[in-house]
Amino acid sequence: MISCNSKVKTLSVEVFETSETGNKLSKITEFKNSGEKVSIKLNPEETFQTITGFGGAFTESSAYLLNTLSKENRKKIIEAYFSKEGANYSLTRTHMNSCDFSLSNYSYTPVEGDKNLEHFTIEEDKDDLIPFIKDALAASTDGFKIFGSPWTAAPWMKDNNKWVGGKLLPEYYDTWALFFSKYVDAYKAEGIDIWGFTVENEPLGNGNNWESMHYTPDEMTNFVQNHLGPKLETDGKGDLKILGYDQNREHLKEWIDSQFKNAEASKYFDGTAIHWYASTFEVFPEELQYAHNKAPSKLLIQSEACVDAQVPVWRDDAWYWKKEATDWGWDWAPEKDKYLHPKYAPVNRYARDIIGCLNNWVDGWVDWNMVLDTKGGPNWFKNWCIAPVIVNPDTDEVYFTPLYYTMAHFSKYIRPEAKIIALEKSDDKLMATAAQNPDGSIAVVLFNESKSLKTINLSLNENNVEFSIDAQAIQTVVIQ
Repeated sequence: MISCNSKVKTLSVEVFETSETGNKLSKITEFKNSGEKVSIKLNPEETFQTITGFGGAFTESSAYLLNTLSKENRKKIIEAYFSKEGANYSLTRTHMNSCDFSLSNYSYTPVEGDKNLEHFTIEEDKDDLIPFIKDALAASTDGFKIFGSPWTAAPWMKDNNKWVGGKLLPEYYDTWALFFSKYVDAYKAEGIDIWGFTVENEPLGNGNNWESMHYTPDEMTNFVQNHLGPKLETDGKGDLKILGYDQNREHLKEWIDSQFKNAEASKYFDGTAIHWYASTFEVFPEELQYAHNKAPSKLLIQSEACVDAQVPVWRDDAWYWKKEATDWGWDWAPEKDKYLHPKYAPVNRYARDIIGCLNNWVDGWVDWNMVLDTKGGPNWFKNWCIAPVIVNPDTDEVYFTPLYYTMAHFSKYIRPEAKIIALEKSDDKLMATAAQNPDGSIAVVLFNESKSLKTINLSLNENNVEFSIDAQAIQTVVIQ
């Protein structure tokens, strides 16, 4: 370490870096000195939100792929995500009934007109999803939270009698509330505790492509206030978290206004879930700040993100640092919104968005699929996407992309119940966030998107330290 001033004590830190030059969460002990210097001052006395966690989603597609691999590679991936030596994921999501990243359409309520759900069954999950979750729990020392998200009720409960689109018929509101309660019991019987739910994945729909069910903000508030919340309370499950909305940030305000319009409406909402697909470039800080200010005691969790509409690039780390990837909006967004969907490097998308979210009151950030194949599936709708881990089941090969290491920079070092703390920095182009963990350690995550190395002078109280961050690099600096 280089001390920049002999009159002050040198801060003792560990530095871990992932970079375009090839570092992969590598511990760095020798640093170059550059002319471009940045000062960062930490202020742990000023705190913001408490962290719920970081992680990814258990999907049938990922679970199916793990079943096709050798036992060694299956174990390697699960430990890489969930062990203390790996990314140590702490917050996860899964789908209730099928979703696009399932092998087919299915429901836990297959019998039409079964209002009391006497034929409710999670049999579909027992050969892939449930073993994946149980193996992840076994690999995790600290454990992790799981929240479920339905993409749709069974077609027989909906006004269009289809998997895609349509609305829940009012006569089935109580049945659908019962569905959530039965899901918790069924998973509990398998040894899996559910932490909470989002009410509906993407209630605004997805362009009539795959499983979906529509709500307006007030319809969702009504369902939660008068059906789901009271049902869970009556069944002794009032501690389960209920997260509203669960779609893109540009519409966040109207959902927040409905959920938290008064005490009766907000009683059962523990928070709000958001996605990034309105733009994987723009964080929407105003909307996030609005959500926090409207309901400062409630959770604000990024529940899904991925580089979508893109087939994975296999074993080419450099690609994940280049502005080659597009998203759905590159081709399909209206002309007025095209500026929100530029070509953008996948690593930069993740690093920028997570830091931007943490600096705007978001307390949890959950990636989408943990494992996909070289086509970006399997996906029954052929909605190909990228995951941090790509596998080739034909050859039993595994590729940990740079996105895996990017996620680990946060999940491994910023633990649940950590508090985001204030910092000041002299360079607006260097992205930075910091959190103090329950054990007192501080994790500072830096992202240098520029093409030049920067020298960092980091200070805490009367102590400081100098080190450098490579060009095109993400770093986690740990202060014990």
